[in-house]
Amino acid sequence: MRLRIRMTVGLAASLVVGLGSSLLTAPAHAQGAEWPNKPIKIVVGFAPGTPPDIFARMYGEYAGKKLGVPVVIDNRPGTAGNLASDTVAKSAPDGYTFLYNLSTAFTINPYIYSKLPFDPDRDLVPVATTMRQGLVLIATNKFPAKTIKDLVAAAKGKPGVYSHASYGAGSPSQLIVESLKDEVGIDMLHVPYRASPIADLVGGQVDTLMEPIATGYPLISSGKVQALAYSGPTRHPALPDVPTLSEVMSGFSMMSWHGIWPPAATPVPILTRFNALLVEASKDPDLSRRIRDLNSEPLGVSRTEMAAMVRRDADIYSRVVKARNIKVD
Repeated sequence: MRLRIRMTVGLAASLVVGLGSSLLTAPAHAQGAEWPNKPIKIVVGFAPGTPPDIFARMYGEYAGKKLGVPVVIDNRPGTAGNLASDTVAKSAPDGYTFLYNLSTAFTINPYIYSKLPFDPDRDLVPVATTMRQGLVLIATNKFPAKTIKDLVAAAKGKPGVYSHASYGAGSPSQLIVESLKDEVGIDMLHVPYRASPIADLVGGQVDTLMEPIATGYPLISSGKVQALAYSGPTRHPALPDVPTLSEVMSGFSMMSWHGIWPPAATPVPILTRFNALLVEASKDPDLSRRIRDLNSEPLGVSRTEMAAMVRRDADIYSRVVKARNIKVD
């Protein structure tokens, strides 16, 4: 039986998510009024120069100016963001240590790792989203398909011959294509990479790759690769001639997004104030422009909406992981 998944970017109005006592009933703390009175540390789950690091520094700079204290970026790359998550989960819940991570640390990692040293549902709580972007299915220029419909036809004609690279087992770059394969009934060879597959894609060693548009667009615009499909709900303004995945899979869309999480017992007044500040940041004209220049969207939502986003994506990805029996350890 084929796995059928319908993905939408918007938050369904009917989606109701319980945030747990740590989100709604934590007692007020006098520190909420005093906070902050010393530097704030944001622990980033990826190396300097990567997209999470770049966006974390944008928001950290804005927050530091508004709060009047330094905001220090602490890069802790490792195990798909798990090292940073564990570091913050075990930090003092005083409002001075926050996690900046990909949403996949909460929507994919709990299902592909057999054991984590922390509980993502209990030890960390959502405070703010920052940005989101779609992914673009890119292909080597030697690939015979020029659109997603062409790819489906080519793969059906030659089952198992064409390949799709990814950033590792359980990554969005794999799971979105696995969903496509199940939905339209095609067989492609998955080639996981520990580092970036881009050099091999450009060289023709692998055929396709689902790549975040922020890094994929420069490759497309320079003519190094071709674009077959976009993962968002509508065509991207920078790629108006590139069809969406939904044009072969009705209702299919998925966006990658970043967020900020503190330790669970962090006082609610601090979380409320920090959320309001970061939502304001997403609306700031200069910051918004800088994010859009990277073909991404600023994203500021409430803590309740952020929790709903985690639940929605986790439900989608966990079903793909289970159907394909994907594990990394």
